[in-house]
Amino acid sequence: MYGSCTGRVRLGAAAMGVVAALLLAGCSSSDGGKQPQGAAPAIGQQPKEISPFWVNPEGKAAQAFASRLRDGDTANAELLKKIATQPVGQWVGAENPEAEARGYTEAAAKADRDAVLVLYNIPHRDCGQHSAGGAADGNAYRDWLDKVAKGIGDRPATVILEPDAVMHMVDNCTDGRYHEERYDLLRGAVQRLKQQPRTKVYLDAGNAGWGKPDQIFEPLKRAGVGQADGFAVNVANFQTTEASKEYGRKVSANVGGKHFVIDTSRNGNGPYTEGDPAERWCNPPGRALGETPTTDTGDPLVDAYLWIKRPGESDGDCKGGPKAGDWFPEYALELARNTK
Repeated sequence: MYGSCTGRVRLGAAAMGVVAALLLAGCSSSDGGKQPQGAAPAIGQQPKEISPFWVNPEGKAAQAFASRLRDGDTANAELLKKIATQPVGQWVGAENPEAEARGYTEAAAKADRDAVLVLYNIPHRDCGQHSAGGAADGNAYRDWLDKVAKGIGDRPATVILEPDAVMHMVDNCTDGRYHEERYDLLRGAVQRLKQQPRTKVYLDAGNAGWGKPDQIFEPLKRAGVGQADGFAVNVANFQTTEASKEYGRKVSANVGGKHFVIDTSRNGNGPYTEGDPAERWCNPPGRALGETPTTDTGDPLVDAYLWIKRPGESDGDCKGGPKAGDWFPEYALELARNTK
């Protein structure tokens, strides 16, 4: 989670404290407030004409940037600044979804920006792998999703809906007995979120390196992509932007011409091609940050480049990394160092 203005880290059940910290006007540079003597420069927003998405001044990268500056490690602080100053997805937790969604969207609206939210709580998530978990059952998920929607309210939000949820049904990573319920939950999630007047919804559609693209079209339709604003590709993956565009265009042509967004957070050097193929996606070495978030993509089908996976957070406890979602400082620095 994120720290308060004092820099103290709040974890787990302290999500309400996180939200309160996000809403303190004095936390960011956007309100023109004075910084304490010796404090690290506050993280502000990108120019709106470049990126309309909200930069969280209390994010993990921002905390790491400030910590390096306080320690006098200016060289590494400058590297981390490449991450800290960009808008990234806010992954809504399981414990206080309404408060978190409200906190993120209110903070974003105050800065005249759009919040990017990632919803990743589907039952039987990640097939028991590094990010296993999710809601206990379908009813728990519907209740959680409803609270997220209420938290968003009438503020602008771009929602990335359930990474891997469709793809893992197609490749049968998710047990077949759960498929019908999952389709129902995803359709219901799209419908519920679209009741919010300024919410855009993009259903995850896998990536260009996935081996069965022709098999995902009908499942995406069953999952409600027709009622969504579009779909997302390359979430938490490393496929190049050009490969992702090609993949997205093929998907779009088969799901009614829907638009899409691309996760460019870590695709600057493309995919890793060495080592165990089953683990190439997990904290691969030699990767770099990709195009920074923007809606100026030069492609009428691509609504935005987004940093959906937050650069510097671990994919899982592989290649020396901590558990999935934890800050991995060495990896964050490597991504920034490798970025041209």
